[in-house]
Amino acid sequence: MSSDQTTQHWMDGTVDSATGPIPRAKTSLTLRDRAGSWKVRWAIAREQFTVKPGLYAVGNPDKDSHVLVSANYKMSFDRLREALPGIDAWILVIDTKGINVWCAAGKGTFSTAAIAEQTEATKLEQVVAHRRLILPQLSASGVSLQKVAAKTGFRVTYGPVRAADIPSFLSNKLKATEEMRTVRFPWFDRLILTPVELVISFKYIFLGSALAILASGLGRSGYSAERAIHSAPLLLLLISAGWIGGAFLGPLLLPYLPGRSFSFKGAVAGLIALGAIALTGALQSLPTAVLPAFALIIVATASFLTMNFTGCSTYTSPSGVRKEMRAAVPMQAALLLIGSIAWIASMFLWR
Repeated sequence: MSSDQTTQHWMDGTVDSATGPIPRAKTSLTLRDRAGSWKVRWAIAREQFTVKPGLYAVGNPDKDSHVLVSANYKMSFDRLREALPGIDAWILVIDTKGINVWCAAGKGTFSTAAIAEQTEATKLEQVVAHRRLILPQLSASGVSLQKVAAKTGFRVTYGPVRAADIPSFLSNKLKATEEMRTVRFPWFDRLILTPVELVISFKYIFLGSALAILASGLGRSGYSAERAIHSAPLLLLLISAGWIGGAFLGPLLLPYLPGRSFSFKGAVAGLIALGAIALTGALQSLPTAVLPAFALIIVATASFLTMNFTGCSTYTSPSGVRKEMRAAVPMQAALLLIGSIAWIASMFLWR
């Protein structure tokens, strides 16, 4: 047991076991914990918001206590320990490279191999008398039950979708109700995931906006910096339509947008954002023939950004995401290229 496992602010001493003292985690979150969660929602220090893989305790577990498996993404760990006040249990934190349970299962880091590695490293078979691991239901796509049993000697039971249901699941002799097994992704859950999408994509939007503003000075009469400055507000508004439409409106309106693919839903969200701008009258100064070019750019941008949200959504499967991306990315690139060429050509035709 290393010193950094016992000096964290969320630790509460140790628990004795057959292999020595095990660090005990608090089941209440501090302001520091919540501030850390808020920061990663905005993509701040996201890579550092992790827990050292290993074995932890909550309460005063013994050799007969349940073993709950979690990712080493700290928000996943925090949600789990917060759900366990008054419960004596072990938490086996596996190395998912700082990725949450659902995404880690899709990326292959919440895996059979990672579970086997930590059960061996922590000598779990000496800590508990039983041979049972309770895994989050959303990790199922990355784990083989048979291989876990063969590699570790532990059999897997899948817990409920939500950590908040774990106390009821444990008291019900590890039987989950239909409600516990139902994956829900309501509007608020989608809303709180949009800041990270907006922040991560901002640098690309910023770069694209800067290039567009520079290019807007072109014309048949040569380059005009004044023209570029004059065009900047409208260009920023139009590019923001693709950005906000894809990274915010798309996820927020996901169940209500037509189509099944995220890329198509994103394209519709981009058109909605463009329509909202048109209703303000801000596009009146734009030549009618130029509008289709910007519509293509906005649709391509919004389509890509909403499709990127598949990594946050429980609506998708890893194989489905790969299949959609193979079909959608070339089309999005083509629309962006055609729209950009048409817009630049228009500057020489209309100026």
